[in-house]
Amino acid sequence: MAYNILGVNPGHNGAVALVSDGELLYYIEEERLSRMKYDGNPFRGILDILSRWHVDEIVIAGTSPEYVTLPWTGENPYTALVRKFNPKIKTTVLGHEHHLGHAACAFYNSGFEKAIAIIVDGAGTFKKEKLDEEGKAVAEGFETESIWMCEYPGKYSLLYKVYGNNQGPKVANGLFDFDSAVTITKAYEAVSHYLGFGFIEAGKTMGLAPYGKQDQNIPRLFVGNRATKDMFIPSYPVGAYIDQNRFPYLQQKRDPKEWHTDPSKLTDAEKNLAWQVQHETQALVGDMIEHATKSTDVKNIVIAGGYGLNCVANYYFKKRFPDLNIYCEAIAHDGGTAIGVSKLIHHNNTEDTTIRPQTTLYHGPKYAPELINRVLNDHKDNISVSKVGYDEVAKLISDRNIVTLFQGGSEAGPRALGNRSILYDSRDVDGKDFVNKVKGREWFRPFAGSVLAEDANDWFDMAGMDESPFMMYAVNVAADKLSIIPSITHVDDTCRVQTVTEEQNKHYYNLIKAFKKITDVPVLFNTSFNLAGDPLVETIDNALETLYCSKLKYLYLPELGVLVTKTLEDPVEKIEAEEV
Repeated sequence: MAYNILGVNPGHNGAVALVSDGELLYYIEEERLSRMKYDGNPFRGILDILSRWHVDEIVIAGTSPEYVTLPWTGENPYTALVRKFNPKIKTTVLGHEHHLGHAACAFYNSGFEKAIAIIVDGAGTFKKEKLDEEGKAVAEGFETESIWMCEYPGKYSLLYKVYGNNQGPKVANGLFDFDSAVTITKAYEAVSHYLGFGFIEAGKTMGLAPYGKQDQNIPRLFVGNRATKDMFIPSYPVGAYIDQNRFPYLQQKRDPKEWHTDPSKLTDAEKNLAWQVQHETQALVGDMIEHATKSTDVKNIVIAGGYGLNCVANYYFKKRFPDLNIYCEAIAHDGGTAIGVSKLIHHNNTEDTTIRPQTTLYHGPKYAPELINRVLNDHKDNISVSKVGYDEVAKLISDRNIVTLFQGGSEAGPRALGNRSILYDSRDVDGKDFVNKVKGREWFRPFAGSVLAEDANDWFDMAGMDESPFMMYAVNVAADKLSIIPSITHVDDTCRVQTVTEEQNKHYYNLIKAFKKITDVPVLFNTSFNLAGDPLVETIDNALETLYCSKLKYLYLPELGVLVTKTLEDPVEKIEAEEV
């Protein structure tokens, strides 16, 4: 019988993973099941795994060496739940090394035999480190950046680590760096907060950055590897703040959220600060990569931690280092540590040196056609269902209709890759504004494009890559194609791109191919199947509810070969869950 390891990440991006004899069989983030954004306690995910597989060992990631204990048994809640199904369950807690979980996820998924892991994160585990051999000098803080040497089966050597704290003085030796000056991701979070977003909504800041430019009224944000204390106020582990009182130019006279719906209220200071934090931070991470490769002679780089989802920076790294082999982990956020710690325990315990590169992200649960048909039948008063093929759906999209797509297992990580997607015509010059309005998103936010892999290099500057299946890079659109696909071309002439092959996703590939046959354009407008503020849809019920609560009308189910059309005339008002 296979040895099954359940990985659990408590905290934001709460997630579970099931690794069976080294193979990742299942991964899901709790928010997809609970419908609560960033849900941090993945009990539903655990129960879903327990309903499908036996579990021999549970490995807990997160950012703490200890978790709340339950009365009588003194167990943590996750072990206690699994023990109900396996009384002999073994537990390993690896929350004391949060960044190690990120490094393991990226390394084992990369396909490299040996690599340097660059981890750039907000705040990992709170740790105390001895800075001298006698242990007389001790400093403490939260992990923020790490550099690891990674080798099979489970050899991870720490090369350098940066810590952040709120009050301590700067203390450093050759291995550790402690200071209260904020670090790369925390500076990005501070700017995101200043712009009216949440601390962990840095993707919105990344989307705004191309609207800005260098501004002489904004001083440099970083000195060395730390943000200047004149500009930033630390608040570890939660976030950081811009010290507006020191800089009159940056003082906001109104709620920053006002410009989210009215572009005329966006100030130069706001958009230029977004530009500057993007450019300074990506250069700093690039410097980390350069230092690590020069000091080790290793040319394989893996990148993870929250900053690893910055697809603008990831493209910058590819362009800056054409001679390096760079792998950007698609599940770079904290959810990926559930995978990392599971694989680490497997490889350590078995001394397995099998290399298993990540070839798919469709790791969510699959739903039987019988179940989907039963749900559709339950909703027959609000929908019509008709048989269709790829050509009919492609024609519907080419006629400027939004079509949602639901099939197979849901995507791991934050990107929709054709299993839980909203699709539109990439040629519509007003497409970005139209779909942003339908989804309820901010006006400035760009959209991604899915392209047939064989056509990618004709339409995009892929920086030497043959493919980008996980949508991890915002690449330049080819100059002669800029006017053809305006709805997915950002203001800086880039597009976050997903390449698609028939082997990776047969139905999605054939749909894009049908769209190309009609339009001569092998690129579809692709965004996540959700409304603003909601998690991606997970079940067919979620999909129908999203249609009912919006102006979305069409749902394509390619596995069944049917198109669902909403017949309700007006969207149903969304019912918010009561706060308890």
